[in-house]
Amino acid sequence: MKSIVVLNGPNLQRLGSREPDIYGTLDYTTLVSILEKHATELGVSLTAKQSDSESELISWLHEATDSGADVIFNPAAFTHYSYAIGDACKIHTESGAKLIEVHISNPHSREEFRKTSVVSPAATGVIAGFGIDSYLLALRQLTS
Repeated sequence: MKSIVVLNGPNLQRLGSREPDIYGTLDYTTLVSILEKHATELGVSLTAKQSDSESELISWLHEATDSGADVIFNPAAFTHYSYAIGDACKIHTESGAKLIEVHISNPHSREEFRKTSVVSPAATGVIAGFGIDSYLLALRQLTS
């Protein structure tokens, strides 16, 4: 069975309460439940993890690389400045596995600093601005 790992960066555990006008009112637990339901329907194994820790996210990326799992990754604020995460993403895609960078909001329509991603150059693709549907679009892409 194909394995997909969904990794979420800092503050995403606050979905539903953090800036609902930007990120919506759906909480993180519900997001994971929706993803798990869709993964089951698509016949894939899905593991979702969230951390505010850069080093933990890097470790999880390496684990996904070593297991050959594809990744859906919302690096959150690390998107814009974590060269270490960018490097881990590059290692992942160079291994032949796929990595789709996702964002709930559209970073290009927000503050200037959000318009640069150190993850995008290593990503297989980027999906942003569709709310939680960004994750579902990525999941569908990885299972097609």
